[in-house]
Amino acid sequence: MSLSDKIRGWARNIKRDGVTLWFAGKHAGTPLAAKLLCVFVVAYALSPIDLIPDFIPVLGYLDDVILLPCLIWVAVRLVPPDVLAECRTKAAAWMETEGRKPRNNWGILFVALVWIAVTWVLWKYLVSPYF
Repeated sequence: MSLSDKIRGWARNIKRDGVTLWFAGKHAGTPLAAKLLCVFVVAYALSPIDLIPDFIPVLGYLDDVILLPCLIWVAVRLVPPDVLAECRTKAAAWMETEGRKPRNNWGILFVALVWIAVTWVLWKYLVSPYF
């Protein structure tokens, strides 16, 4: 198995686990802390916009390559094994039938609110004292 095949397999598993967390966030057997993290990760992962835009050199891809896989890994570790196995089966079936990941509009709201908060803080503490 070549390195590119390993990377493709890893990326496929990350994509599947993102959808798995979507199902785990709705599952009754998932603990509350894991549900909250699942909802956060899914909202961010399925959002069509990024917290750090991709056009920013290096940092733009940092969330896609490092931050998101780490968040998915932590969330998967918090989900009980039996729930995880059931949700992975559902995710695999979803990926086969739909051929795409689900879309979450709450992620758009989350990212927009973060950018509004950052803009407000920058205005309040950097620009506003001078006016």
